[in-house]
Amino acid sequence: MSADTAQRPVLVVDFGAQYAQLIARRVREAGVYSEIVPHTVSAAEIAERNPVALVLSGGPSSVYEEGAPSLDAAIFDLGVPTLGICYGFQVMARALGGEVANTGLREYGATDAVVANDGGVLLGGQPATQNVWMSHGDQVSRAPEGFEVLASTADTPVAAFGSDEKCFYGVQWHPEVKHSDHGQEVLENFLHKAAGLAADWNSGNVIEEQVARIREQVGSARVISALSGGVDSAVSTALVHKAIGDQLTAVFVDHGLLRKGEREQVEQDYVASTGVRLITVDAADTFLGHLQGVSDPEEKRKIIGREFIRAFEKVQRELVDEAKAEGEPIKFLVQGTLYPDVVESGGGTGTANIKSHHNVGGLPDDLDFELIEPLRTLFKDEVRAIGRELGLPEAIVGRQPFPGPGLGIRIVGEVTADRLEILREADAIAREELTKAGLDSEIWQCPVVLLADVRSVGVQGDGRTYGHPIVLRPVSSEDAMTADWTRLPYDVLSKISNRITNGVRDVNRVVLDVTSKPPGTIEWE
Repeated sequence: MSADTAQRPVLVVDFGAQYAQLIARRVREAGVYSEIVPHTVSAAEIAERNPVALVLSGGPSSVYEEGAPSLDAAIFDLGVPTLGICYGFQVMARALGGEVANTGLREYGATDAVVANDGGVLLGGQPATQNVWMSHGDQVSRAPEGFEVLASTADTPVAAFGSDEKCFYGVQWHPEVKHSDHGQEVLENFLHKAAGLAADWNSGNVIEEQVARIREQVGSARVISALSGGVDSAVSTALVHKAIGDQLTAVFVDHGLLRKGEREQVEQDYVASTGVRLITVDAADTFLGHLQGVSDPEEKRKIIGREFIRAFEKVQRELVDEAKAEGEPIKFLVQGTLYPDVVESGGGTGTANIKSHHNVGGLPDDLDFELIEPLRTLFKDEVRAIGRELGLPEAIVGRQPFPGPGLGIRIVGEVTADRLEILREADAIAREELTKAGLDSEIWQCPVVLLADVRSVGVQGDGRTYGHPIVLRPVSSEDAMTADWTRLPYDVLSKISNRITNGVRDVNRVVLDVTSKPPGTIEWE
């Protein structure tokens, strides 16, 4: 959904917070649609968007710093229900006549907040003392006139305030993080009780609206989709197919760098569940030929991306010729862009450009198609929910994120058919044991890496071996922007290690990567 539809959003105003995306997700989890806008947005732009509420995010700056993020004060005159969080709380306090002071007292991490009186509409029904997550140096020393102090801590006398008359509220802590025990309740109280918003935004609404929009956009034209087998492309393709049926053709390029069983999963389970017309391009030999002798990870990525484009363009030309013969041109290309892609490319917040906006499978910008991006305003967990609603197999919907270059960047060293086979078997064992242990929902991703250019001494049977190490990289995350290594049970790690070293040839050692992100990335290459 987007702002040009009938769905009016809650706008999350981003002051450079690491949690702006998380706030938007938490609002959606409360059943209310949300989008992110930069703090530079004007009152006129806000009025044009016609939001149902505003949430002012936290941020790393002090309100006193020169050049600190500010907000158009006229926004507070629009009469839109507003919740300030951390830095946003302080911006609101100053703009409305309160005081913010740097007292030298700081609060970071778990802090006890004491709710005043009955807590008002924002904190009502919650424990009188609750654990909240703080991260601030400045503090609101005096609430604006007409505002009631709703909570305090040992070092912060005004930790929350509110004005029922204006429908303005604020908290110094971060209710969006799981560490704040009643954080989601704070957000839901603001949305449902203070702003009076119904919890009526869900995956069914998204499907219904997107189907209508796709039909209107496409008309009778033909559409193609690059299907990788990953969650994003699988769901976007299924959603478009639901809208236009046989006008869509999906193209699946098997570059030989897939995990065990993935091609069969796409060709059999996915097609059976959707009925989509699928063309498979078997290009494994071509890709491996171009990767021969290449060890540099960036060079491998470039080769894989280039050859994918060539394989896709070949099929595209054949489909265009076929469509012309039938009198209906191919005008559209389906792309599985998600909202974090838009935000991280600078398209959602107006802040730093974290990474360039990617096309499906690395497709070039000069392909002569109009894009269909039905998932452009959604987060990964919402995409999974839509996939389940569309009846996609759980093996695809619940699949862990997998890089476009596939196993090619999980082999440290040259990519060969032999090394791919070793890694496929090790990866399959790890995934199978994690699933059997019921740990899939606890892990965001578990890359299995083959250190092909490294060998270590081992003893197997009665002989000395000189085999490759396998690295397990289980991580937990909500959006992959930050991540921590997952503390897997020792017995599960033991089973994985035993099975790999006993059953996968040329591997005599399994190691665990216990690095967080930052400083390490999730993938090794």
